[in-house]
Amino acid sequence: MSTLPLTDLSVPLRALRLIGSEFAHLPAPDVSLTPIYPDRLELSFHGDGFAEFEVWREALNLAPDDVVHRVQNGGETGVLSVHGVFAGARIELVGYAPVPELEPVVAGAGAVS
Repeated sequence: MSTLPLTDLSVPLRALRLIGSEFAHLPAPDVSLTPIYPDRLELSFHGDGFAEFEVWREALNLAPDDVVHRVQNGGETGVLSVHGVFAGARIELVGYAPVPELEPVVAGAGAVS
């Protein structure tokens, strides 16, 4: 159980309030705050692709070169993540999307002789 008062989360809460006013037109993310990391705000997206992640990455001016890609769930889920700072809060942006299944290639398909 946390013994931190809510005021100790004021930095990410202020960032969230600014995000809500400046980017109200963008898709709504899942939002996470925790007293374990009292200066961090996590915005996450779950969907068919990473379009919402990219819209938010651009809006928050987070560098594309800082984005990390990985897979989880036995290679079935792709994950993009990037960290930055907004309004004094450490921001973590995370996107989850299914990895498309590869179509099997028949031996010799497309080969020209």
